[in-house]
Amino acid sequence: MITIWHNPRCSKSRQTLALLEDKGVNVEVFKYLEAPLLEQDIGSVLKKLSVSARELMRTKEECYKELGLKEVEDEAQLIAAMVAHPRLIERPIVIHNDRAIIARPPERVVAFLASP
Repeated sequence: MITIWHNPRCSKSRQTLALLEDKGVNVEVFKYLEAPLLEQDIGSVLKKLSVSARELMRTKEECYKELGLKEVEDEAQLIAAMVAHPRLIERPIVIHNDRAIIARPPERVVAFLASP
């Protein structure tokens, strides 16, 4: 099963979902802005992505600036900010077993599906 952390208002997220569906992939859609996230959820995705918390963040979001997150170095604080403000999470995220990618551009998902 492949899961996509999806924001229906995001064109890149919609394009990625369409690419997956066009490939006939059975996709579980997780609307992360509607469902509550836990710090463990984000921590798990960070491990699968092999990125830092900051690399998962949308640093141009107004909320990022308002919260002063540019100055924060602590991973736990950054993860807590994403739990409290899920708009900070980069999208879309495609997850398969122990691997994940940020599908920007959406075409990245094609190579992701092809790799073991």
